[in-house]
Amino acid sequence: MNFQTFEQHALAVVEFVRANQGWAPLIVGLLAFGESLAFISLLIPATVALVGIGALVGASGISFFPIWLAAGIGAALGDWVSYWVGLKFEEPVAKVWPLSRYPDLVPSGHAFVEKYGIYAVFIGRFFGPFRAVVPLVAGILEMPFWPFQVANFTSAFLWATVLLAPGWLGLKMLF
Repeated sequence: MNFQTFEQHALAVVEFVRANQGWAPLIVGLLAFGESLAFISLLIPATVALVGIGALVGASGISFFPIWLAAGIGAALGDWVSYWVGLKFEEPVAKVWPLSRYPDLVPSGHAFVEKYGIYAVFIGRFFGPFRAVVPLVAGILEMPFWPFQVANFTSAFLWATVLLAPGWLGLKMLF
């Protein structure tokens, strides 16, 4: 799939949310979960849809807080599952599709986590390819649970703000 196809799917999701606003928090939570899950995020980047939904929130009067909360929780849960997969299955998980299509991704994530430790979990959330593997590598390296979760949840809610707030605030300022 190319970027134009992803963009068309993202626009279809935004249009669905516009027509079915009651489903918005669930859809946003699922998109953020998928965007943060090691395997799915490599296949279906949801960032475009989330930014579009942020703009829709500003334009349509959908309440920002439930959307933001759903995005933050979804993102944190996606990383938590990725961390668990890394703990449980360790290095061999890098050979599983779709990670096997990107043979340098896990070693790069490993080097990133080794260099920056817990900060890698926070920073990695904001960089596409690292978002897909840093939590997985943190699990593989058996990063302590609570420091991982603190970095995971704080970065998830900041990431949700960065994606959703510009559209919401920008359109609020215009109208």
